[in-house]
Amino acid sequence: MSASPTWDPALYVRFGDHRGRPFFDLTSRIGAESPSHVVDLGCGPGALTAALADRWPEALVEGVDSSPDMIAAADRTTPGRPRLSFRLGEIVAWEPEDDVDVVVSNAALQWVPGHQALIGRWLEQLAPGAWLAVQVPGNFGAPSHTLLRELAESSQWERRLRGVLRHSDAVGEPAEYLELMLAAGWEADVWETTYLQVLAGEDPVLNWVRGATLRPVLDALTPEEGAQFEEQYNQLLLDAYPARDDGTVFPFRRIFCVGRKPDGLAYLV
Repeated sequence: MSASPTWDPALYVRFGDHRGRPFFDLTSRIGAESPSHVVDLGCGPGALTAALADRWPEALVEGVDSSPDMIAAADRTTPGRPRLSFRLGEIVAWEPEDDVDVVVSNAALQWVPGHQALIGRWLEQLAPGAWLAVQVPGNFGAPSHTLLRELAESSQWERRLRGVLRHSDAVGEPAEYLELMLAAGWEADVWETTYLQVLAGEDPVLNWVRGATLRPVLDALTPEEGAQFEEQYNQLLLDAYPARDDGTVFPFRRIFCVGRKPDGLAYLV
């Protein structure tokens, strides 16, 4: 997918419970007791970063995001907390300061081509005892994505959307992230989970993908074209994800990777 889509913070948090659960499943595996400097890369609108500040109130907690709208939303929703801050920045340009001992990136690295090399650099740069926790979506083979790709490659849209979507190399498989950590000498805990999300309302899957997956397409089209594309795409989604009386089931696979750089003092818990 495109590395720099535009973002609508209100739209992104519309499914806050579903988007937040993987974050807490990820960070619950971090065993740090009293870190000094925690960084959340791709922090979005900041509510989940604030949860890190709640967990470690003595730590400096910093959120970094490439979207000015997301950083503005984070500043608005978490005022008056001197040890919690947010700043604009690109993940690819970020390097850990010497005191950074917890790094979290939740559902952000799929937007960064070649992020495995970036993770490898962090594994080398972070100090002994540091923790790294990463979560990326693993659903690029799901109907929501294959149908999007097929429509974008159709005769009507191929010229306008050529090169906008990337799926085959957006993320690795769990074994790839495990090997990255083990090869760097880290202790590693890697797993995957498929959440069977029950979405409510009209056109629920379309509304879900508007928050992230569909952003590069809409950025590339005019508003009129975007509305036409959405209408065609939504018909495909309604067939692929039929509504039930109790909602629409939307399976979502996530890949998790948590590691600690050994210093001989602690282990994954």
